[in-house]
Amino acid sequence: MKILESGKLESEQGKERRKLSWKDIPGPLQGDGQDVVSILQLVQNLMHGDDDQQGQRRMQYVGEQGHMALLGHSLAAYISVLERERLRKLTTRILSDTTLWLCRLFRYENGSAYYHEDDREGLVKVCRLVINTHYEDYATEGFTMLSSKHPVIYQSAACRPGLGQHLCSQLALPLSCLCIVPCNTMFGSLHQMDVALLDKLIRDDRESGKVPLLLIANAGTPGAGHTDKLSRLKELCVQYNMWLHVEGVNLATLALGQVSSAVTAATKCDSMTLTPGPWLGLPAVPAVTLYRHEDPALSLAAGLTSSQPVEKLRALPLWLSLQYLGHDGILQRIKHASQLSQQLLEHLKTLASIKTSVGELDELNSPVVVFRFSQDSLGEQLAQQVPLSGVDVVELEDEGTCVRFSPLMTAAALGTQENDVAALVEKLGEMIPVLSCTLRYRQDFKDEVLQQASLSYIEDLSWPGLGGVRYEPRATDLDEDKRQHSVEKINNDLLKKLMELDTDLYFSGPEFCEEKNCIFIGMATEDLDVAELVETIVSIGREIEESGKLFENMTEVVRRGIQEAELQLQKANEEKLMEEGVLRQIPLVGPVLNWFSPVQASVKGRTFNLAEGIDVLKGIKCHKVAHSTTCCFGKLNSQVNHTIDTSSVSQLEESFRETAHVQANNADEAEVPEERHVHIVEETALSDQRVPEGQETESVDTLR
Repeated sequence: MKILESGKLESEQGKERRKLSWKDIPGPLQGDGQDVVSILQLVQNLMHGDDDQQGQRRMQYVGEQGHMALLGHSLAAYISVLERERLRKLTTRILSDTTLWLCRLFRYENGSAYYHEDDREGLVKVCRLVINTHYEDYATEGFTMLSSKHPVIYQSAACRPGLGQHLCSQLALPLSCLCIVPCNTMFGSLHQMDVALLDKLIRDDRESGKVPLLLIANAGTPGAGHTDKLSRLKELCVQYNMWLHVEGVNLATLALGQVSSAVTAATKCDSMTLTPGPWLGLPAVPAVTLYRHEDPALSLAAGLTSSQPVEKLRALPLWLSLQYLGHDGILQRIKHASQLSQQLLEHLKTLASIKTSVGELDELNSPVVVFRFSQDSLGEQLAQQVPLSGVDVVELEDEGTCVRFSPLMTAAALGTQENDVAALVEKLGEMIPVLSCTLRYRQDFKDEVLQQASLSYIEDLSWPGLGGVRYEPRATDLDEDKRQHSVEKINNDLLKKLMELDTDLYFSGPEFCEEKNCIFIGMATEDLDVAELVETIVSIGREIEESGKLFENMTEVVRRGIQEAELQLQKANEEKLMEEGVLRQIPLVGPVLNWFSPVQASVKGRTFNLAEGIDVLKGIKCHKVAHSTTCCFGKLNSQVNHTIDTSSVSQLEESFRETAHVQANNADEAEVPEERHVHIVEETALSDQRVPEGQETESVDTLR
């Protein structure tokens, strides 16, 4: 900071000091700056990264109209440096043109427009406008005006999550000012606001001294694309002097020639939020909130209008793009999305296992199609296998997991065409028989697993396949830690073996759930033999368990043999000490004494032959267990030969050798006195003893 404040470097202290002075300046900012090519290359690297290696789509589809929108952002920066008066005239023209065009396109007469990046920001400004309207001294008194008469904002339970909380946060209102209106429970759509209950809630709030302020309704709920009864809601708002705000994807259909009466009622609301970016495939264009209000001073106080010319340039990308598309181009894109929805809907009606009757959809006008498999979900697989369709998964309170197709929000960006919808329908036709077959076999699979003492059935409703199992070892003498370790090892090995089988079945670990040490089996085909599948799992698991026990048993044999050899070596050393005496063990004294009085006793060795144990293993390995299980998975027959892996025997053999070698060395070092760090055999061969002729000692056995 001192360097930056001084405006220059301490060059008088030399070039070396100059280099040291720059060490606290970030690397990209050092020196005289970088050239444009280097900076653009850095941006390109940051944008694309490793997309080429991963095979991912770099960015959304951007047509000519999209390039026009992107050009608008650059032009806005250039225009902002114009002379002030010229800038004011130009921005006023851009803003008034764009507002007029949008009001005409979406049938919103005599409206004003607020352009914003966050699609919730327009509603926040509208709420400020309504507060200023209901509380005359709010601009000067602030929240104290609200303490005596609390404002209430009503929103449907089907609104997008977090919207009401965001409003309260931005307006500094307590959450008690937010009222969630339930949807219909007995009459009408399950995703439409309950008008009768709303009427009662408003009356109760007024009687308790609260001020009903604003109602948020939907013309296309985020989940299922349903439209509230806007005409009836508008009547209630007029009756109780409330502001009606509408949002939703169905507002896009206002631009079409034929519009349902339910959506047309949105043109009478006090404000509505449009998102033309995804509707028309325009990247980085703002959302627009159209509203009607007669007091420009209050609109200015609420932030809906601005006296700053640069603020008005937010409309420039839309101004350029709307002119480029023209009326026909705008209608064509909205109509194309609606036709894609109708195409999918017509095909879904021919599939018996698909339910599209989620509420009361207006099939002739709704651009959103929501469907689900009769008993299970399939959305994630469809989204992965047909990505250009733009389908996604939604959780609806009453219907559960459903698949949503909303081309108005995705088709322009993804470039979705009729052939993509056809591919989606074709994939559905392939998946439905598999889903139906899997559901039929689920209970059979569960029953077969429960009959096996060595298997546990894992229940996980989020898994779309047959189900999950866990192999349980039969050993009962293990403590909890050892048992958990054994369960983990066996099931991991079992999963690897199952994945190596030549079968159409899919096997997975528990990565997606909270369960541990288990195996999940995927979807089944018609020719699957469930009993054979379960028997195969049990057989492979048993072989893995038995091979593990064999390894443990042989390890125990080796360990006990080495311990016995150590005890015998210790005993032999003690006998030698008693036979030779203590003096012979003293350095310098021992060799002299041995010269005058040689010891006649022989050195006794001990043998522990590991080869015998290895031969036993090899014999077992060579004797292949004649246990083959024929399992029918899909269209292929897989014959599983359960044998002990040769590599595991080799590893066991190597382990035995290393163990014996280490422990034998440790035994030698512990039993031979420190003054004589020599091996027993070396002591005999290299001793300074003089053996009389004809009295050779016996050969020493070597320790293997």
